[in-house]
Amino acid sequence: MKSSNEDALLTPAEVAKKFRVDPKTVTRWAKAGKLSSIRTLGGHRRYRAAEVERFLQDNQHIDADR
Repeated sequence: MKSSNEDALLTPAEVAKKFRVDPKTVTRWAKAGKLSSIRTLGGHRRYRAAEVERFLQDNQHIDADR
């Protein structure tokens, strides 16, 4: 059984805060295939918290220019 943290979805702003980048950078990462996103019925992107945490651990060297 998955924990609720694994199922949690984050907004681009929440992901951006974790990486200390602009939300537009998070959207660019999703478009480039670096981070997968889920689309809401309204067309907004959401990111799986567990995947974001793995991406954060794997890319701690990322700066705002990427």
